[in-house]
Formats: sequence, structure tokens, C-alpha cells
Amino acid sequence: MKGRTKEVTHKIMASIKSKDTKPELIFRNALWKRHIRYRKHVKIFGNPDIAIKKYKIVIFIDGDFWHGNNYKLRKLGTLETELEGYSVFWKEKIHKNIQRDMKVNQYFESLGWTVLRFWQSEIENDLYQCVEKTIRIIEEKKDI
Repeated sequence: MKGRTKEVTHKIMASIKSKDTKPELIFRNALWKRHIRYRKHVKIFGNPDIAIKKYKIVIFIDGDFWHGNNYKLRKLGTLETELEGYSVFWKEKIHKNIQRDMKVNQYFESLGWTVLRFWQSEIENDLYQCVEKTIRIIEEKKDI
């Protein structure tokens, strides 16, 4: 038998948190230390991980696997190459997530909000850069 059973895969995937993930906690803590105040898991369209309403900024911390960035981490040429070995369910799930992300971005941008999306791997590998980008956007919005 090759690989693991569907039941084992289901159990593993079901145990993965969608809120208050380690990258979210690290990022929020870093913002808080820089005196950036925010709301988490605001019940607005797209359920952003972080919202800074004063400056019309929403922030999403996207998991590399769930939102289609895994192929880059594995140094594969395209998302389709990554998905070749996936079941139909997972291919559709990841494509739907990507499409939903684009709709959410369009929605907020149409209302004049800034959408920031950081990959989980970006936060894990260069938290400073992610925080600095957020602060730059806030500073730009202060000047408007």
C-alpha cells in the first residue's frame, strides 16, 4: 500500500487550525509590540485575520498549502505541477481558495481598502519585512 489512508489524511487535515495559527500569533504579537492596534477575526466579508479599520487595512495570513504557494516552497515550476499528485478533492479545494482570495481582494479594493496578504512561510522566514511593510502602508495612509 502506497501512502496513507484517506482516514488518516482526513484526521491530519481536520486537526489543522484555521484561526490563531502560529504564524498569526507571531505576526500579531510583532504588530502589538510596534504599537499597531488592530482587531482580529473581524466578522466582515472574507473574515480577515487582522483588520485595522482606522486605516482601512485588512490582513490575511495565508497557509502555503491551503492557498496554493506550496509549489514555490518545493521549487516546482507551477501550481499545476504541485497538484498533479493530489486527489480531485484537494485540487478543487486549493483552486477554490485561490479564487475566493481574489474575490475578497477585489471586494475590499473596490471599497478603497488595502489588502495585505502574507504567506505563512514569509512570516516564519522574514517577520521583520512583513511587519515593516504593514507599517509603511499605515504611514502612507496617515499622510492622505
